[in-house]
Amino acid sequence: MSTFSFVARDHAGHVQRGQLEATDANALAGQLRDRGWLVVDIRAPAAPEKSLSEQLAFLNVVRRLPPASFDIELSLLQMGVMLRGGLTLLSSLNTVAEQARRETMAIIWRNIAQRVQAGSSFADAMAEHRCFNRLVVQLVRVGEQTGNLERVVSRAADILERRRALRTNLLTALSYPTLVLAAAIGVTAFMIVSVIPKLQVFLSALGRKLPWMTQTLVDISTWTQTYIVHVVVGIVAAIAGATVIYLWPPGRFWCDRYALRVPVLGSLFRLAATATFARSLGILIRSGITLLESLRTVEGLHRNRFLRNRVQVARDEVLQGGNLAEPLQTRHAFMPMLSAMVAVGESTGTLDDVLDEVANFHEAQLQVAIRRFSAIIEPMIIVVVGGIVGFVYISFFVALFSAAGSAQ
Repeated sequence: MSTFSFVARDHAGHVQRGQLEATDANALAGQLRDRGWLVVDIRAPAAPEKSLSEQLAFLNVVRRLPPASFDIELSLLQMGVMLRGGLTLLSSLNTVAEQARRETMAIIWRNIAQRVQAGSSFADAMAEHRCFNRLVVQLVRVGEQTGNLERVVSRAADILERRRALRTNLLTALSYPTLVLAAAIGVTAFMIVSVIPKLQVFLSALGRKLPWMTQTLVDISTWTQTYIVHVVVGIVAAIAGATVIYLWPPGRFWCDRYALRVPVLGSLFRLAATATFARSLGILIRSGITLLESLRTVEGLHRNRFLRNRVQVARDEVLQGGNLAEPLQTRHAFMPMLSAMVAVGESTGTLDDVLDEVANFHEAQLQVAIRRFSAIIEPMIIVVVGGIVGFVYISFFVALFSAAGSAQ
């Protein structure tokens, strides 16, 4: 039984409002009609309103997600502004904790504030949390030692922003062709597996021979349905094998090395890596960090194991008294301009300024390369997808025309 609200008119035409229990709205309407009343409206019991905490449940889930690079970037940017404005480090930490977009980020900043208040350095407190990369920690440590923390924190936020922009541009350039190709494969698979076999049965019943285009699709459909299990098992095995190879350190090194040689895409990866190397190393050196320590930090920024190895080789060369430019000349690694400009910077003693120029140049080149890649890939995707889908649809309609001709 549920309680329903009703509005009705009695024999005298007066409006009657109230609530009655009934199994459903139709049963309540019958009760009111038995009284001789005209039923105007019946409303089901209103669902209890959700509490504020329930209404914000989704937001709470989002706030509990691990901190992203953007959260760290935003917090560092806010902290730099507050430190330049004269606030103390503890006050700045507590403020960014209160304004954090995610609860996990707020917890981390509160923990850092407690560690700093207990006597730990800001950099050491940050180093205990994996969300802060080595570059940010190193810059903060230098800022504490030199008394320029507000400037260094803002510089770290700028680095994170540039890295995020590079990563976003690359992902944007790669996502469009991937999504379009996946959609084309899905439509084609549906036509081949579901539509074409039904059309074959229809035409076979009419005793009509299928056109060659349609027969090709039917053969593909028959083969797919016969060996679908083998195909799925093969795909799963191939993905599993590729995953195992990628997780195996030598295999990961080989994959990362040859990824840089892929036409067009390899050039994008190399441009992005060169810009990251030059920008990060230049800022670290300008901040007062030694070249060896800067190279150690930059080495950890590269996810590509081959490029990371090249930085490690360069660091070892510098440690043994050699120059930095020569180890960076490896083919299909960093862009050739990097080693040439580093050689100039080493000879003139302006390595940090030269690296900034290299970073600016390659960031601009990366933007141009991404636009060029999009301009090339979009027509190619349209032609390929149009060809696949067009062949399927033409085969479908040719078969329909064949059926119509047989019916006549």
